[in-house]
Amino acid sequence: MFELKQLSREGIPGALAKAERYRLLNQPWEAECIYRDVLETDPDNQEATIGLVLAITDQFDQGSAAAIVPRAREALLGLRDEYQHAYYAGIICERRARILLQSARPGSGAMAHELLREAKVWYEQAEQLRPPGNDDVLLRWNACARLLMRHPQAITATVQSFQPYSDS
Repeated sequence: MFELKQLSREGIPGALAKAERYRLLNQPWEAECIYRDVLETDPDNQEATIGLVLAITDQFDQGSAAAIVPRAREALLGLRDEYQHAYYAGIICERRARILLQSARPGSGAMAHELLREAKVWYEQAEQLRPPGNDDVLLRWNACARLLMRHPQAITATVQSFQPYSDS
């Protein structure tokens, strides 16, 4: 195959800015490639890890969830901070649920409901760990609650005991 070329450490800030632009231009695959290149040079780069998770979840409407969700969860393992890990685990679930609700396929409402419940559990964990003055997780939890209220097809008749995904 091909041997990929490695970025210089000096080129990382510019690469991160370019990856963000690609995300804003709705070109998440290009952004994902750049974040992966940054992480090859600096495996502990938390900005690139967060960007990678987001770029992957930006692709939920472009491919098979069976392939994309595991890639997003794998990228999540690079986050050192417990708050960020819980927050972005919730983001993965919430974004997948939104795509399911848009699809309106049979059974997608129940699947979205479970994902939104899982997202809320992750956000509740993150809430306990959040830095003072950072209410981002509260905004996300409220967005999930509003989605559930707005989409009655996402409400299931019976609610089972729920345990969030664990990467251990």
